Amino acid sequence: MHYQVLIVDDEIELAKMTAEYLTMFDVTAASVYSAADCYAFFSENTAELILLDINLGDGSGFSVCKKLREEYDLPILFISARQSDDDVLAALSIGGDDYIKKPYSLSVLLAKVKVNLKRIGRLRESQAVGTGTAVAFALDAATMSAVRNGERIPLKAKEFALLKSLYEHRNTIVTKEVLFNEVWGDTFYSDGTLNVHIRKLREKLEDDPNAPALIKTVWGTGYILETEE
Repeated sequence: MHYQVLIVDDEIELAKMTAEYLTMFDVTAASVYSAADCYAFFSENTAELILLDINLGDGSGFSVCKKLREEYDLPILFISARQSDDDVLAALSIGGDDYIKKPYSLSVLLAKVKVNLKRIGRLRESQAVGTGTAVAFALDAATMSAVRNGERIPLKAKEFALLKSLYEHRNTIVTKEVLFNEVWGDTFYSDGTLNVHIRKLREKLEDDPNAPALIKTVWGTGYILETEE
């Protein structure tokens, strides 16, 4: 079956209540209560967004996030009673899209979920029909910068290398495996590392990083840099 939201939380009653609340507001939701159940869920079902607890009875939400990022490119919102900045930074650096501290307000959680689902819908529509808004874009290796519509934007070394790889394959889909090989070589890095660098590039290059027009995600595959030839 297909659900809009999957809740992964070993607080069973809270997870059930959250799923029921989301469903009441026309957001289809399912809940599972362990890392193993999460993996089993995706063997038979699909979801557009995950609400993921950090402390699970049979593992860590951090490990679950890393494993899911190997196969799926979908929003992962951490929900946790852990309050420290280190936990928040760790969650975001491995590929989490948001961090919601417990106890959370169901109405606020619903709002965050709907914003992310709407964003996914817009992205898929633009990928399906094309937006016709290609951007004039070039790279300047001498200054390690990008030139977007005449504006020069300085980049860090890995950001430039990642953008260079996307640019060399511009207007075609670049798989994550190709990006890992061309940017990081033989050194292994997780999807979280790639996601963080993509996010940084979008923050520097996009008019709206949350609705990218330049560097677009191809769900479950990789990315595409759409530019004018």
